[in-house]
Amino acid sequence: MSSIINDPFKSAFDSLDEFADIISQVLQCPITIEDANHRLLAYSTHDERTDPARISTIIGRRVPEKVINQLWKEGTIPALLKTNQPIRVESMDDIGLSNRVAISIWKQDEVLGFIWALEIDKSLTENDFTLLKKAADAAKNKLLQLQTRKNKKEERFQEFFWKLLTGHLTLEKEIIENFHSLQITPAASFAILVFQFQENISGKVEQFISYILKTSQRLKIILHTIDCNHLILLVSANNIENPFNELEQFSHTFVSKMNDRYSIKNISPVYSSIYDDYQKIGKAYQETLKVLTIKEKFPLETENIFNYQKLGIYQLFDILLEKRKSEEYVNYSLKMLHEYDRKHNSNLVETLEVFLNKDNNINDAARELNVHANTLNYRLKRIAEIGEVNFKDPNQKMILYLDLKLEKYLGV
Repeated sequence: MSSIINDPFKSAFDSLDEFADIISQVLQCPITIEDANHRLLAYSTHDERTDPARISTIIGRRVPEKVINQLWKEGTIPALLKTNQPIRVESMDDIGLSNRVAISIWKQDEVLGFIWALEIDKSLTENDFTLLKKAADAAKNKLLQLQTRKNKKEERFQEFFWKLLTGHLTLEKEIIENFHSLQITPAASFAILVFQFQENISGKVEQFISYILKTSQRLKIILHTIDCNHLILLVSANNIENPFNELEQFSHTFVSKMNDRYSIKNISPVYSSIYDDYQKIGKAYQETLKVLTIKEKFPLETENIFNYQKLGIYQLFDILLEKRKSEEYVNYSLKMLHEYDRKHNSNLVETLEVFLNKDNNINDAARELNVHANTLNYRLKRIAEIGEVNFKDPNQKMILYLDLKLEKYLGV
């Protein structure tokens, strides 16, 4: 009997479901086994005692997002990512969680998954904790096998996604066949979402990203890949009443979690238009890159712009630049104002840009420039005289605004 208590998990088991039942029999409580991203791998079946959180996990095949978020907030998951010891979790009635004990399954310095034991009719003892540690060690090889298979599958997904992004798959029939061969259901409508990180994404940060993407239940992510400092997602827009709003909410949540949980800051999210033709994935991807380029050139003006549709005139910059170059056009008013600023060490061009940025609002522009409204009025009179600018002519103001932005785009 003592040898069974000391090592009840030594014998081979065919599946993780069978292993979950063995742990449940040994500890006399319901068991669930999850991967590192809280996807359900197995659960004990012979015991009907449970709680709402476990029921939701079994039905959805993953831990509900609200449960994961709460376990992060009260410190359980951060603790599980640091120790190989069992951790007791007190009940949280608002998310349907009863008392339970959790332990991480480790391979060297990487967490492969978790075992959760519900304390329904009994509290686990120190001896039970020792048994739970043995169970976590015994589960390691099975989880490694699953991880290897998952990595090979991910490689096939990534290769297919890059072919779509770079336009190497152009026939709709061929694209749909690839989706089906990879057992991916293509969405009727989709968008490309890109997160730009400050630095190239390391293997460790990639794990953090994968965790957040796979535990998020806000948007359906069809495919994802990483390119240097860019995380690129293909997301479903099916059955979403306001997809742009949903994309923005998802983006803010992702950025916030990367900051709060892992102290990774200053991530810039952008997303494309909504499409229903997979031959246009490359076009959608180019839209996101365009938005990132514009945001880098105009950080203040585009601070609250994340989507190609809202770029406004910035969508047309490449066309306008080509036209300006071919015509060798010079904006006479701006030329005169630049020359005056250089001669007199003044800032009339900056004043003009801020005034136009603020939609001709004297008070807002004066506040931005940190000058009195009377001072601004005087400068505007000088701009009108030197640059021959008629502030009552909307056409002239519009072309001045465009040419000011094009100068900034070119770094003039």
